[in-house]
Order: sequence, then C-alpha cells, then structure tokens
Amino acid sequence: MKYFALFAFSAIIVSLGAALFFMVKRDSHNVSQRQKKMATALGVRVGLSILLFASILLAWKLGYIRPTGIADGV
Repeated sequence: MKYFALFAFSAIIVSLGAALFFMVKRDSHNVSQRQKKMATALGVRVGLSILLFASILLAWKLGYIRPTGIADGV
C-alpha cells in the first residue's frame, strides 16, 4: 500500500506539473490545443486524487491499514 500511495502522489504531482507547463507555455499558434492539454492534465490529476482517496478508504475497510490517532492525555 505504501508503494501504491507513493506512486499515486508522484503521478498527481507530475500531472499538476504538466498542467502548469501547458498553462505557461508561450505558443500563440495553438492556444486551443494548449488549453485542451492543460484541461486533460488537470482532469487526470483529479481522477488520480479520487482513485487514491478511494483506495485508502478501501484499504481501511479491508483492514490493510489502521488509523492510530493521537492518544488522549499525552
């Protein structure tokens, strides 16, 4: 689960970086193409974030991970 979460976080960061790249890229000829690529990269980021959240919830429900919390009175 650790490796999956690390991979998912890395993919989210890469996707966010790609969206930033397409947003600041200076290409006046293909503005609509650049906007489509940026929107796709942001959509992938949102999808990966939802997948990671759902995977963490599923792993918790199946007992693969357990919340530890903060002990009272420490």
